[in-house]
Amino acid sequence: MAVVPPTARERVRAELTAEITAAARRQLAEVGAAALSLRAVARELGMASSALYRYFPSRDDLLTRLIIDGYDALGAAAEAADDPAAPPRERWLAVCRAVRAWAREHPHEYALLYGSPVPGYAAPRDTVPAASRVGVALGRVLGDAARAGALPDTDGERDPGLVSEEAVAVLGGEHPALDEAVRVRALLAWSALYGTLSFELFGHFAGSVQDADRYFDRAMGELAGLIGL
Repeated sequence: MAVVPPTARERVRAELTAEITAAARRQLAEVGAAALSLRAVARELGMASSALYRYFPSRDDLLTRLIIDGYDALGAAAEAADDPAAPPRERWLAVCRAVRAWAREHPHEYALLYGSPVPGYAAPRDTVPAASRVGVALGRVLGDAARAGALPDTDGERDPGLVSEEAVAVLGGEHPALDEAVRVRALLAWSALYGTLSFELFGHFAGSVQDADRYFDRAMGELAGLIGL
């Protein structure tokens, strides 16, 4: 099927939407997500507030767009770092390093995704697919390792209902080598990745870690070992 090129109006709308979100990201760096203001964004761009509302009817709509864009950018960085031909442990470390590199390059966007909740804002369900992309990248490593017989034998531990079906799908899917024990460890490792990054970016390692690069690699290696890679 032939691809229909965008109309001039669609191109203009896409360009202006990109300008609005870029200005909003600058506001994140200057005042933080809680103080994000549609009026301030409109003022920076020389727009009337009423014109901006045609693109984003509320602050929450703009926040949601920034959050989805941030998750997608982070997920794309994680996916690009994964080489399916590499050994599972190296794949895991490469994805984790890519997530860290993106977070360090975009600290204010990372803070929007994984920092303090924005008062009065609740992220809608349509942010979930983008938010899961890093988990899917890590889960693909785990699932490929299971299918290749590269995971150690499990203990057959069962705890039905502890990990949701959605998380099972993200973290490698169904496979005999992926029981609840492995899934719990994988979920722990996924969340620990963000915990480690948050400690680093928000200054909580001050006085504790002398070499952040070495510590990160060591921590991610320990997590890989925890799930059997």
